[in-house]
Amino acid sequence: MSTKAQTSFRIQSWDEKPIQEFAGGGKIVSAHVTQQYEGDLAGNGVVEYLMYYVDDKNAIFTGYETIEGEFAGRAGAFVIRHDGSYAGNVANSEWSVVPGSATGELAGLAGVGSFSAGHGGQAEVTLNLTLEAD
Repeated sequence: MSTKAQTSFRIQSWDEKPIQEFAGGGKIVSAHVTQQYEGDLAGNGVVEYLMYYVDDKNAIFTGYETIEGEFAGRAGAFVIRHDGSYAGNVANSEWSVVPGSATGELAGLAGVGSFSAGHGGQAEVTLNLTLEAD
């Protein structure tokens, strides 16, 4: 079953720690983030980001997020990979479900997604997911 899903998330917590700072500016940080999802995908996520800030207003990031919740009436968990950037007070990220990471009734879940969000802790997400039929 292939489904285009709409969901939103709200950041619940953001804990960022510097790893390395550069004399000419820029820094590498790690961020531990928790999020709550509502919509076609409902549940909670925990993401670990690794980010490079070019300056205070521009960054590039990658990360892995475990989402535990419900999609299409099925409960379980899965991991997504984030690849994105932050510029002009807008974060953009492309997502992909990590193959083999889905558990429970979501076992076999695959797909991709993306979001674009302003600086406010909430984002609208578009997902194209495939879930194995029963």
